[in-house]
Amino acid sequence: MAHERLVFAMPASCEVAFDAFHYHHWRLRWDSLVEHTTVEGGGPCPYKGAVTRSRGRGPMRTLVMRTEFVSYQRPRLAAARMLGQSFPFTRWAASMKHEPVADGGSAIIYTYTIETGPALLRWLMEPIVQRIFRRQTYKRFERMRQFLATSASEIEAWQRSTHPAKE
Repeated sequence: MAHERLVFAMPASCEVAFDAFHYHHWRLRWDSLVEHTTVEGGGPCPYKGAVTRSRGRGPMRTLVMRTEFVSYQRPRLAAARMLGQSFPFTRWAASMKHEPVADGGSAIIYTYTIETGPALLRWLMEPIVQRIFRRQTYKRFERMRQFLATSASEIEAWQRSTHPAKE
């Protein structure tokens, strides 16, 4: 089983980065790893207990994964685990913690655990899959960073109209 914790600096607040990742209409504009995501039963984003279905992008197109959100605490934490299996994964779980930083931006702390199969080939497959997964994760969050650098104000305007401040 492979387990890793990665930290990514984002040029936007926790609220903006969280929504850019979890609201599907924003995510489709930048995500290099996922081509399509839906919440089973409908909805623009996941929530605690939600089950999502995601299809990979590009060479990962054949990878389809169903995940259950075990935590969803906007704008600080989201965590999900894979339901069933999706080759090459027999187990997948990840969490994203958002923390504010001094310059008004935020840090995403992305922690994942993966296991590959079949079990007899795990010793061979897992290091390769982890290397590919890590490289794709870096690429993905770099694209998110670039998107936020140019589109954070658009997301902030959308947030003001979608999540008005309580008076």
